[in-house]
Amino acid sequence: MDELPGVDLTGDDYVIKQKLFRNKYRIYDDSGALLLQTKQKLFRMKEEFPFLDGDGNPVFRVKAKSMFDFAGDYTLTTPDGEVLAVLEKQFTFFKHVWRIRGPDGELYATIESGSTFVEVLRNVSGIFGLIPHSYTIEAPDGTTLGSLKGRLSVRDTYDLHLGDVGDAPKEALVAAAVAIDALEGN
Repeated sequence: MDELPGVDLTGDDYVIKQKLFRNKYRIYDDSGALLLQTKQKLFRMKEEFPFLDGDGNPVFRVKAKSMFDFAGDYTLTTPDGEVLAVLEKQFTFFKHVWRIRGPDGELYATIESGSTFVEVLRNVSGIFGLIPHSYTIEAPDGTTLGSLKGRLSVRDTYDLHLGDVGDAPKEALVAAAVAIDALEGN
């Protein structure tokens, strides 16, 4: 996938910050420059996250494939509708697992929560929801591509590290990081 115009995701480290009371996010590079911003559109029949560059111009969007999205499938598209990737939520009881696929179905990466034990605790009591979330990002062959680690803070803040991601588009990995926080109710 070619780089999208208007956004520079050539670095390895990003910070994702959520507003305190809404699913509104800002994504910064390691120097603190605003790269992307998005907010979950409320009261929609289908979940939707339009991503804008630092100047407010549309860059890409994540949208649920169907109105009743039990499968947890979301498409990442350009503003003109070209599908760049598909984010698939896998249903598991004690882990969050997301698969990132190309438009042709090719698996680019898997994002999986770190600790089954901590996820079980979160399901038992809300107090454990204060423990920051942690995810690994792996290639189809099991090679680590990066990590998503929550910080202990009043509002959700994540450090996203992406090394050599191979064929996986960074746009899809950044979008998946935001979708995971919003859609998993983190």
